[in-house]
Amino acid sequence: MLEYFQTLADWYMQHMNYLSITLLMIIESSFIPFPSEIVIPPAIWKAAGGDLNMPLVVLFATLGAVIGAVVNYVLALWLGRVIVYKLVETRLGKIFMLSQHKVENAEVYFNRHGRSSTFIGRLVPGIRQLISIPAGLAKMNFKQFILFTTLGSALWNVILAVLSYSLYTQQDMLKKYMSELSYALLAAGVLFVVYLIWKYRKKKE
Repeated sequence: MLEYFQTLADWYMQHMNYLSITLLMIIESSFIPFPSEIVIPPAIWKAAGGDLNMPLVVLFATLGAVIGAVVNYVLALWLGRVIVYKLVETRLGKIFMLSQHKVENAEVYFNRHGRSSTFIGRLVPGIRQLISIPAGLAKMNFKQFILFTTLGSALWNVILAVLSYSLYTQQDMLKKYMSELSYALLAAGVLFVVYLIWKYRKKKE
């Protein structure tokens, strides 16, 4: 899976334009995992350097996110709940890092928040990419689905764009403290691995 991320990221860095932004955001928003945090920040940095246009980056990223969400919605609507839950437990589902637990979480979130969950859910990590599946399973009104998904996706992309541009303007500070930042990230990574090991052992007890 790491090789998959690396391959896509490398291709994107070599072919960064509005089309590639749209394509990767379609992937990000569908059932295929690829974080938008890898797509938007580099594009915003390139836009800040004058090679791209920031509003257009957000626009095409949002377009891609909506298209990817529609893919999930239509598949869930067409296949139905039983088949969707069977598919996520197949080998292909595992390759795409899907699981019954993840889909159940998205469905619970959708049932709890109703139609607005397709807006709010776009801002919630772990829910953002999958919230379209329960919307399709529930046969949510398509026009409302498009509206809430577009608004939520646009808001998330604007937030990422603003944060990315803020970092771009602080490059001197980032370079100054890059060593300290690297150690901090390394420490965070080690702690995360320790947490995963602890959680795994606790489950086995």
